[in-house]
Formats: sequence, structure tokens, C-alpha cells
Amino acid sequence: MTLSSVKPPQAQVVVLDTGGQYCHLIARKIRELGVYSEIRPSETPAAELLGGRGIVISGGPASVYESGAPQVDPGIFSLGCAVLGLCYGHQTIAWHLGGAVQRGDKGEYGLAWLETLRPSPLFESVEGRQQIWMSHRDSVTRVPPGFEALGATETCAIAAMGDAARRIYGLQFHPEVVHTTNGKRILANFLFRVCGCTRDWDPRRQAERIQDEIRRTAAGRNVFFFVSGGVDSTVAFTLCLRALGPERVRALYVDTGLMRAGETEFVRNVFDSLGRGIFAVEDASARFLSALDGVRDPEQKRRVIGEMFVEVQEQILASGRYLEGRWILGQGTIYPDTIESGGTAKADVIKTHHNRVSGIQRLIAENRIVEPLHSLYKDEVRELGRELGLPEQLLQRHPFPGPGLAIRCLCEESGKPVERLEEGWLAPLHSVGVQGDSRSYRPVLILDAAPRQQDLHELAAERINRLSQINRVIALLESHVPAGSMTTSPAALCQTRLERLRRVDAIVRDAAERTGFDREVWQFPVILVPLGTRERPDSVVLRPVDSVDGMTARAVPLPGALREELCRRLLAEEGVCAVFLDLTHKPPGTIEWE
Repeated sequence: MTLSSVKPPQAQVVVLDTGGQYCHLIARKIRELGVYSEIRPSETPAAELLGGRGIVISGGPASVYESGAPQVDPGIFSLGCAVLGLCYGHQTIAWHLGGAVQRGDKGEYGLAWLETLRPSPLFESVEGRQQIWMSHRDSVTRVPPGFEALGATETCAIAAMGDAARRIYGLQFHPEVVHTTNGKRILANFLFRVCGCTRDWDPRRQAERIQDEIRRTAAGRNVFFFVSGGVDSTVAFTLCLRALGPERVRALYVDTGLMRAGETEFVRNVFDSLGRGIFAVEDASARFLSALDGVRDPEQKRRVIGEMFVEVQEQILASGRYLEGRWILGQGTIYPDTIESGGTAKADVIKTHHNRVSGIQRLIAENRIVEPLHSLYKDEVRELGRELGLPEQLLQRHPFPGPGLAIRCLCEESGKPVERLEEGWLAPLHSVGVQGDSRSYRPVLILDAAPRQQDLHELAAERINRLSQINRVIALLESHVPAGSMTTSPAALCQTRLERLRRVDAIVRDAAERTGFDREVWQFPVILVPLGTRERPDSVVLRPVDSVDGMTARAVPLPGALREELCRRLLAEEGVCAVFLDLTHKPPGTIEWE
């Protein structure tokens, strides 16, 4: 389903997809700058790219020197159009044109500092030292003939390179992500100074175009939504409601037993405000909790929840209680959900989204799905909601995962003590991460948050870049016992632990909303981990992050007064041993732990 109801212009810039988590983010950033772009497979023959003004080769999880790694047609370098390689694309250019690429001893994940080395059209008006965003271990160690090194970081001598005569450039970092301070200007320099593009695309006023496409996709059928009350499903539902009318669109909220305190009533109020008779609640909590009994693996949790959603959905639809005649399923899926589930041709699966499990894939194959937002990012969805006139109270809600509290309640098979390292304490807890565009599942490092000279977030980034066995660092804020006395305990997803997580989550939300801190961050997950003592077997991890679209995120420190209040209130809860703060940016740590 495309964003436009009219034929788009010919793409001036094509993004070649080598499997990077940010592939569509690149295309989106180019469109934001007013230039229409499209994504093609990395192996697209050069002859099919004739006539364009520029090519961008995306990042990806592979190594260029490995068998089976994504390739590009070398003919693209002779087309005469400008070429920009990002991360893996940077390495691909070096590999094909006679440079050298090697696996590094020390990767870079997250924030880094670039020093530009010489003038270049790519860095016009943004020369000098600047913050960038890295996610790599391999590095270009020798530039190809005709190229010059244009920028370096502390651990990457060739973080930028270029051949001005042939208009071919490579960047080891990611200018497309918001945390690269001058990224938008660097991309603009490539588009307008190097490629010579003209503005031909306006990303605003999307509602009318999407509604036209909904009508075509529905083709006379009704649309039924299983809504969560979050921004995405509500905006998608409202688009269908406007496009098809209230007699053809229905919404049902499935109470899975995995939601936060007060969630069902909030959702009911939101949809009652959209119209009468279009919304109902189905209590399926017993079924979900039964299906999850004994499930501890995070990917298995997501699969079980996703398949249970489909099973409940199909039974409800088959009952005929809500819609008669032909129907299709509506979903609020946005692009990061499909990217992290391996939604592009070569992307590594970071975590399976519940909207992309096999049951949903069957419905997609049968043309029984409408996903109005599937190519949009969270910030674009919010703008679309404003265009539809939805209230800011809804649009500014923090994202909440479809699987609910299940993926914020970590489980363990057995009990193990923490291990003392020179750099901190290694906790026998595993969390999902994304490093070099690949999924990782590794232990967590604990740092003491006692006053220290070095910034904890900087220290965490250094530890992750140096210690290959971890992908996440947390700081011990306060505890009933020292970190060295803690152990994991065998723990499952049970009613007792879910209720404990609901209580601590409610405490955190209350304090964050009352102090206004919730408006300073993009999302504030609260995670319950089975780490503590026999009397207090669980601990709480606080995960405030700042982001734009969820593809990258910066870990945010807690204000002192809020930190003190949360530690005091959380440690008073039954069964809670310690309070931690997650110091990890994305990458290398995903926003959610599972």
C-alpha cells in the first residue's frame, strides 16, 4: 500500500538495500528533504538505474569479505551518477574499487565524534568536530585509488572517504539517524551539491492520499481492527473510519491480561469519543496467560502472543458477532515493526513483531490485511494524527509494545550468581540488542551508580564497545543488598510477577507524569528482572529514552529528585530488591529488553 493515490515521480535517488535496519529511514530522510526516492534490492543491475541522479548503498549486518554477503553491480560506479555508501555501503565501495576492509578489534556502537580532515562538498558548512552515530565492527583500512580520507573517529581512521572527480563517497556512520547532529545537512549536501537533485516531493498532507488507497484496498469489504489504544492503531482506525464510514469499520480491544493498570478504561474512552457502536472489549486474559505458561524465551513469547492474537481474532471474526459479510483485518503496523522482524530482503531479525507472525503473514498472502501506516515512522504517524484532528493527549502517548508486559517481565530457567569483572558485575540476565545491524542476545553489565568523575552513559558506551560479551549496561541506583550478593532465580511469567510489574510501572508513570519528565522522553519502559535475593527475587530496571521514530534512541539520565522518589517507592514494594537505570543507547541495545 503506497502513500500516494497518484503515480509518484521517477525516483531521482535510489537506495540499494543491503539488509540494514535503517534502509527505509534513509529513503524517508531523503523524501523529507523534498526529493523522491525509492528502495531497490542491492543486486539491481546498473542498467535499471540509468537516468537517476544518485544512488545510496545502505548499511547491513554482513561483512563484505564473507561468502554470500550482499553485493552490488560494479557497473553502478560507471553510470556517471553520484554514489554514497553508508556503513556496509561504505565498506562495499572500498571493497569493489580496490581499497581494504578488515574486521576490527574494537567496534563502535552508538555515539561517537567525527573529525573532518579536509574540505569536501559532503561536509560543506559542517566541517570540524561533530557528533555522529556508529554501529559497526568492520572498518575500511585503506581507501581505493583516487579516494581521500575525509573524516576519522578515535577508533576509525577512515570514517569518511570520497573521490570528488567521480562523485563517489562513503561514510562509516549513519547520517540518516537523528543522533548524527549534522546528518540532515550532510544528506542535503549529497542530494543538492553532489547529485544536483531538484525538489519534487512533499511529504505533508498524506491523509487524503492514504484514505483513497484504503478504499481501493478494501474493494467493498469491511475492515475490522483489533486496537490497543496506542497512537498507531488509533490513527490507522481513524483513517479507515474516515475513508469507509462507521457502518463498515469496527474496533475490538482484546484484554490479554498483559496490559498496564487502567489501560482498558483509557482505550474505551478514546474510542467512545470517535463514535457510538464501533467499539467493544473482549476479555481473553485467561487464554493468553495459559498459552504463556512456562514460556521463558523472548522470541517464543512473541510468537506465542502473536499466534494467540490471530487465533482469538479468527474465532471472533468467525462468530459473526461484529461484522457480517466479507471482511479484512486492519492493523496499525508501522515501518520499524517490519524492519526489526526482517521485513526487508536481507535484514537480520532483531525481534519478531506480533503483527508479523506466521498467522498474520497468511492473511497478508491472502490479501486480507490493510495497514495504512506500514511505510510510516512514529513521528510521521503523529503528524498524520494531527492532520486528522486527534487530541494531543493521545498523540503524545508513549509507545507501548503489542505483546504488553510479557516482554517487560524477564524469565529465567535457573538461578545463577552475578560474576565479578574488573569493569563491573556481569549479570546472568540476557537482553536483545542490535549490533552492526544484527541481532544479539547477551548478558548485562552492572555498574555502581555511586558518584564518579566519568559520566555513566559515556562509561557504558565505552564498556559495550570494549566487551564483546555484553550488549547492555545498567547502573545500580539503590538496593537492599550489594550487587555482588544478587543472584537470578528460576522465574516464569506468572500472575504474581505480572501484578508486581503493574504496580511498579504505575508508580513510575505516576511520578514521571506528575513531574513532567514523561514529556522530556520518547518512551519510559519499566522492566522486571529476576535478579535479587530469596526474599526479594525481582529488581526493577528503568529505561527512559529519547528518540524520534524508535529506530535509534538515546538513553536519558534521571533528574535527581525523580530518581530519589522512584528508588524510595519502588524499594518499598514487596519482592523488589534493587532499582537499576539502563544506560544503553540503541544501538547496541533495543529499546525493549525482549
